[in-house]
Amino acid sequence: QVQLVESGGGLVQPGGSLRLSCAASGGVFSINTMGWYRQAPGKQRELVAAIISGGRTNYADSVKGRFTISLDNAKNTVNLQMNSLKLEDTAVYYCNAHGLQYYGIGSTDFASWGQGTQVTVSS
Repeated sequence: QVQLVESGGGLVQPGGSLRLSCAASGGVFSINTMGWYRQAPGKQRELVAAIISGGRTNYADSVKGRFTISLDNAKNTVNLQMNSLKLEDTAVYYCNAHGLQYYGIGSTDFASWGQGTQVTVSS
């Protein structure tokens, strides 16, 4: 079972920066996509940014120009650099990954979620 472990959340003032990291482990054969979602209180979970193994990225309009997602294929790790943070960026951020995991002598698809990390932007 592929597990995702997130790190890097915390409390920051408006205009500040944070860097989130998420590492996939547990029999990963290959990563197709990794991404970050967030869920604020009373709101639905939404896509923040995603990256495919070839490097193509996708960002929510609300974070374009402020957030940067990157993928280290060798380490099966995705990072999210968040700059110019705003109050409305406050949420629990969840890592998501899709790919192939080892299964017997072959491989099988996997889709996993991290446990979530709190990001709070407050003055």
